[in-house]
Amino acid sequence: MADIEKRITDLRRIINHHRRLYHELDRPVISDAEYDALFRELTELEERYPEYSSDDSPTKQAGYKPSDKFKKVRHEVYMGSLTDVFSFSELEDFISKANEEAARPVEFSVEQKIDGLSVSLIYENGYLTEASTRGDGYTGEDVTANIMTIASIPKAIEYKGLLEVRGEVYMPQRSFEELNNRRIDNGEKTFANPRNAAAGSLRQLDARITAERSLDMFAFNIQRCDTVFERHSEGLDFLSSQGFTVIGHNIVSDTEKIETLITDIGESRGSIGYDIDGAVIKADLISERIRLGENLNTPKWAVAYKFPPEEKETILKAIEVNVGRTGVITPYAVFDQVRLAGTNVTKATLHNADFISERDIRVGDTVIVRKAGEIIPEILGVNKSLRPEGSVPFSMPDVCPSCGGKIVRDEGEAAYRCVNPACPAQLHRNIVHFVSTDAMNIVGLGEMIIKSLIDSGLISDFADLYYLKSNDLASLDRMGEKSAANLINSIEASKSRGLDRLIYALGIREVGVKAARSLAVKFRDIEALFSASVDDITSIDDIGGITAGYVREYFDNPKARLITDKLKDAGVVMSLPEAEASDENTLFKGKTFVLTGTLPTMTRSEAAALIEKHGGKVSSSVSKKTDFVVAGDAPGSKLTNAVKLGVTVIDEEKLISMIGS
Repeated sequence: MADIEKRITDLRRIINHHRRLYHELDRPVISDAEYDALFRELTELEERYPEYSSDDSPTKQAGYKPSDKFKKVRHEVYMGSLTDVFSFSELEDFISKANEEAARPVEFSVEQKIDGLSVSLIYENGYLTEASTRGDGYTGEDVTANIMTIASIPKAIEYKGLLEVRGEVYMPQRSFEELNNRRIDNGEKTFANPRNAAAGSLRQLDARITAERSLDMFAFNIQRCDTVFERHSEGLDFLSSQGFTVIGHNIVSDTEKIETLITDIGESRGSIGYDIDGAVIKADLISERIRLGENLNTPKWAVAYKFPPEEKETILKAIEVNVGRTGVITPYAVFDQVRLAGTNVTKATLHNADFISERDIRVGDTVIVRKAGEIIPEILGVNKSLRPEGSVPFSMPDVCPSCGGKIVRDEGEAAYRCVNPACPAQLHRNIVHFVSTDAMNIVGLGEMIIKSLIDSGLISDFADLYYLKSNDLASLDRMGEKSAANLINSIEASKSRGLDRLIYALGIREVGVKAARSLAVKFRDIEALFSASVDDITSIDDIGGITAGYVREYFDNPKARLITDKLKDAGVVMSLPEAEASDENTLFKGKTFVLTGTLPTMTRSEAAALIEKHGGKVSSSVSKKTDFVVAGDAPGSKLTNAVKLGVTVIDEEKLISMIGS
């Protein structure tokens, strides 16, 4: 029973974490299907073991904690969520129970489930007076100023009585694409899907930003009204007469017809101009809603039928390749555009030649595409029944597409690699890596600026960054004097990042953040690495012979000496302070940590350095030998693996408290 209690506790923590990412931060990292599976497991365990019931369980809550950035609004009518069903058999169980309780066939309204953000709108004396988000169902966020910027929402209506409307704010697909195109042009991070974009746009402190985002809304329910309606559908007709865009609906009682309507709604995805993630089935007669009643935070008179992740077939037009910073040649698919999880997709990684060969993927094939976690496009397979005659198996190119240099495949490796150290594609990606957060963390130096610096001849390696002047940068497109000065300051600040960050930034094959830290602690100065033997390097517990060979190969290259000297002359710190290299602190001796996600106040490399400074070991993967997983935002599969294996999960605050500083 202890295992059951632990699983329930772990599920609550994981679900609450993902609820926060989805509702509060508008940046989910797992798909709806993955979240739903976790939620259902918790629900079933709590039903089977009621002794572990808890009022603060996510199964007994709706929505999310309202942000302190906004004024709070207390809802007069609870804004709950719906129970989800995932199959027609589950839907039939719901309909059967409702019919039995009502003692007659219930008439249901079948509607699209809009993938957006739920809001409440209050009208008094014919005017919109207050708008709020759902929040936790009881208390929401005041977004009245932002709602006022949405053109399709009526600000004044003919009806003069009290009216509270519930609707779903969403971003039309065209608006989403235009927004992301603008963000790309401005060098900003794009939104993953329209739902995240809509939520992030509505919950802005500056209503002018919301006004630029072209949001829209469907009204789908009357929360309160001085006029009484016998049917939900009558209420929707009334809202339509007042100028609201209402959710489309069909009133049926026959189960087979309900399932047909749901199928039709599912088949309309991608062709209606906005995103839906399911269908809503709810009793139309208000009297039957009252009779059927409510669960703790969901009604018994309605359910949401959730659609599985979209899979689309499309024609593979080409297989092209990218050159990575270490010269690895990565193939990717180019196909006819399909719409998946709210975005238009034309490309997907094919990983390596073995992946393509195992699935026998050929140009001209009809391939099956989906978005893994509703974020990353991937090819699931090939519909070989539609394969055109004369298609030929794919083979990797003989020469690098960037420099024309030789491509080789090392024995025992899946990857093909360009071995030309002067390859332009590698130069660009090497510098992108050098300035990245876990490396030298040069803020403001994005890929477009790096490309401009290379194209203009201002830099030929990453050491050249430290010799740039403000006027060099100011001459680039879209780079003003202030931006240039800020970037120069950021480059200057990066000189003192430390030896471990520098070693990682060099981009040595197989040397990640952890290995770089181990090398820094062992050798303490960059000069020592120039003379270190393979045996010296493999004496470090977590560095094997292959990685040691790559380290030795890097420092044997004459170019390494030239770059190192340039970095040293520029004032880049190239040694580890004596106190930091000390091995005296054994607080975490014998303990293995795994870091995952984004920590609140430090990078993962900084957290790793802190753990290792106190005698601990940091591993890249979770196993039964792991003692602690330190989890931040967006932890991914490592957190899930930790829960499965029973590994203790802590956050950054707990780590710091364990150290006592």
